[in-house]
Amino acid sequence: MATTAFLRKQSHFSEGITAGLSIAIGYMPVAITFGLLASDTGLTLSETVLMSIFVFAGAAQYISLSLIAAGTGVFEIIFTTFIVNIRHFLMSASLNEKVEEDSLWKKALYSFGITDETFSVASVKEGHVSAGYMFGLIFISYSSWTVFSGVGHLIGESLPETLQESMSVALYAMFIGLLVPSMKKHRKVVLLASAAAVIHSFIYLTGLMSTGWAIVVSTLLSAVLIELIYSKEEKQNDQ
Repeated sequence: MATTAFLRKQSHFSEGITAGLSIAIGYMPVAITFGLLASDTGLTLSETVLMSIFVFAGAAQYISLSLIAAGTGVFEIIFTTFIVNIRHFLMSASLNEKVEEDSLWKKALYSFGITDETFSVASVKEGHVSAGYMFGLIFISYSSWTVFSGVGHLIGESLPETLQESMSVALYAMFIGLLVPSMKKHRKVVLLASAAAVIHSFIYLTGLMSTGWAIVVSTLLSAVLIELIYSKEEKQNDQ
């Protein structure tokens, strides 16, 4: 009985690793670029790797480098990255409805590894998501990001400048690649993504609020809007 349970957990972990391979590959150029920029900013190899280990948030780490280069204070850096990553509250709350019931310490542990990409893969998985699956998904993604951050710092300026610049768009390309398969299956996902993009673009262009709050507000408004539309359609179909 115990052996069967262990094999099942191992299978879920392997499934998570397999699902996270695309993320790990996509993280490689983005993490290398981060390492390059960290080196240019003046961070040592150990500081670069430690930031990836303890922060593990691409956008926050890139913004931190800009703030460090500008001589911004510690409090301002912490507060800015908190606002940028405030959307993680929404992602964690949403994913909590999908994951299987498990120990609080396990949820707290793998919640550290929730990023836009790991959330996307886990949220579109059919059925419930186990802790083993989440640990496998996050392990491969986290390892890739951390290791290649160090690689980027080590290779320094040896890469051609054009190649360094092209790496900066890899994260967006990977996220689109993860989103498109689910968009093909679900019309609601297409409408939700489109509505969020329109609302976020409007907020960004008008400068109404910061990037972090713009993401949160556009996510909430689009979710409420699409849910209202679908609820209205269901009522009409029932009549």
